[in-house]
Amino acid sequence: MATDGRTPERVRADLAQEREQLAGAVDRLRSEFGEATDVTGKLSAKLPVVAAGAASAGFVLAGGIGATMRLFARRGREGRAKAGVGRFWLVDRG
Repeated sequence: MATDGRTPERVRADLAQEREQLAGAVDRLRSEFGEATDVTGKLSAKLPVVAAGAASAGFVLAGGIGATMRLFARRGREGRAKAGVGRFWLVDRG
């Protein structure tokens, strides 16, 4: 039972009124800022560019440039590979 003397019917009526006000406020916000908050529409138009940028940023953040340069630099100094299994190789360094 409510402590402020309201009946359950009055509480339900107040909740219904608050829901209507909230729905009206949401509709007003959508009409005012609908264009600005349409992220999906903006991204779908530029999806290839966004995907390429995200892939590039992930590559750089994961240390891809340094790892790639170490791979190429090491290949020139290693010598001639004779045989290999998986990641293990026999290399002639002479």
